[in-house]
Amino acid sequence: MEVTMELVLKVAEWLLLATVLLGFRYIRNDRIGIVEKRWSRKGSVKSGLIALEGEAGYQPDVLRGGLHWLMPLQYAVHTAPLVAIGQGRIGYVFARDGKALEPTQALASNLTAGDFTDAADFLRGGGQRGPQRKLLREGTYAINLAQFVVFTQGQVYRLALAEDEARIMQETSAALAERNGFEPLVLMGEHDEVGLVTVHDGPALANGDIIAPIVGGTEDASHNSFQDPEKFLAAGGRRGRQLQVLVEGTYYVNRLFATVERIAKTVVEVGTVGVVVSYTGETGADLSGADYKHGELVKKGQRGVWAEALLPGKYPFNTYAGKVVLVPTTNFILKWIRSESGAHKFDENLTEVSLITKDAFEPSLPLSVVVHIDYRKAPLVIQRFGDIRRLVEQTLDPMVSAYFKNVGQMRTLIQLIQDRSGIQEQASREMKEKFAHYNLELEEVLIGTPRSSQGDTRIEEILVQLRQRQIATEQIETYARQEAAAAKERALREAQSRAERQTALTESELSIAIQANEGKASYERALQQAAQVKAMAEAESEKVARLGVAQAIAVEEQVRAYGGPQFQLTHQVMSRFAEAVQASGVDLVPKVVVGGAGGAKSGAGGVLEMLLTMLLSERLVQTAGASGGTPDPAAAALRRELFDSLKAK
Repeated sequence: MEVTMELVLKVAEWLLLATVLLGFRYIRNDRIGIVEKRWSRKGSVKSGLIALEGEAGYQPDVLRGGLHWLMPLQYAVHTAPLVAIGQGRIGYVFARDGKALEPTQALASNLTAGDFTDAADFLRGGGQRGPQRKLLREGTYAINLAQFVVFTQGQVYRLALAEDEARIMQETSAALAERNGFEPLVLMGEHDEVGLVTVHDGPALANGDIIAPIVGGTEDASHNSFQDPEKFLAAGGRRGRQLQVLVEGTYYVNRLFATVERIAKTVVEVGTVGVVVSYTGETGADLSGADYKHGELVKKGQRGVWAEALLPGKYPFNTYAGKVVLVPTTNFILKWIRSESGAHKFDENLTEVSLITKDAFEPSLPLSVVVHIDYRKAPLVIQRFGDIRRLVEQTLDPMVSAYFKNVGQMRTLIQLIQDRSGIQEQASREMKEKFAHYNLELEEVLIGTPRSSQGDTRIEEILVQLRQRQIATEQIETYARQEAAAAKERALREAQSRAERQTALTESELSIAIQANEGKASYERALQQAAQVKAMAEAESEKVARLGVAQAIAVEEQVRAYGGPQFQLTHQVMSRFAEAVQASGVDLVPKVVVGGAGGAKSGAGGVLEMLLTMLLSERLVQTAGASGGTPDPAAAALRRELFDSLKAK
């Protein structure tokens, strides 16, 4: 009996020693121990997963590195790694136990329970189960993985509890990775990006709203740009697309709470303004005036078309909250030409204007219109037409086409071609008022050459004729200019020759001057001589006249004496003959007479008598005839007188 009791005591000592030894647990410093209580006098946990009151189940506290003693058989220890979040990374927490979420919640609130390293404090503080709003930033955490599941990039920290849980956790991790949820949101200034935020938690938008207003009505920084969900919701934030945008910077945003879409900033280039059409905001008073009946203009921030356009610059504009219509403020060209368009592409669908001229031609007229929009009137234009392209296609195109169709009907094709400048000026003047009606400023109208339709060559034939006519005109002008050039060239050559022979020319000019002076002197002498001759002639003339008068009287007496005009004529001829013979010095009577039947008398008077006979024969005959053949005594006497006179001379 004593041996038996001694054996029992030894066995008990060994069992006690074994129990003591088996109750020790060693936890490495890079791991934690999650304690599971297998049985307890308090029974199992009535609700939830974590035993806060010592019940059987997973205990809220974890064992850190070192040696720990726990009652064998009553406790089981599950070792797990410490949760490590790398630099610039984000960790997401999922609570397995806690209060249920409210119907309006998508994520668990951490307003009163946000310490994930103390499960008991988390649960006693009203922590909620499910995905948490609070993030884990860089660092190492000793977290009870029976209560929490931590999602990090490339790893899910958890204590395996259920078979399907692994699949669910992997799907959640993949969704976060797809949203780049494990990295902070970085918006770089060099990319000119802004972030459009969509919140997935909190109260819904008010009826009629399409976008959540800015918290507090301004760029409120109380929620630190959506990085603090609790403050955002406490300030009245609502789920949905947010009017507030994120600009350059680094943001640690819970991607389960809010997703961010990157878009480029709205750039208003120089030479344009941006007219804002806002889809959100309060309804404001109309600023367009009573005379404007095409819509309302409102202040900045109100719903509608803003009365003030955005000037050139870059703007973090939320494209879900409205749109910015760019309006050029520099002159832009609208081309009614099928194959061409302006830089702004407002006229892509415009074609040439089809005309019917006064002489029944059907040309197509290409034209361009230079337009300017006052930047202060740009909101009026957008309010009225929506955008510039709609203005061009639905208003300006039919208006301009109709105007030039009317112009074409009043002119022939030739007039349309030749009066292009006048038509341009007239169109620019008359269409300014039409454009001003649409808050536009017409700068200039430019008309091209009318074109014929495909296969029609009549217009080309007329143009060929006009070209030939112009060529002929230009040739005439060319010939005239060539003639003028030739004259100029001749004058130039004369000037050159004159310059080359200036000395000789000077001498000749002096000689001409001298000769001219001598000529003038000779002329003066000649004038004097002429005056003298004239005086002598006048005297001689007077003398001759007097002599003639005397002779006339004598002749008249002789005529009376000798009988009539016939004898007078014969007497004058004989007198002149005698004077001629006397002046010539010819011997009428030869000095030597050779032969002759009549002797001296016959030789001396043969020729003379013959001549006298010839001169006086008519008179003698007449006299003889008159007297019946007997010579007239007066004629015989005259004959003797003449003969004696000649013989004496």
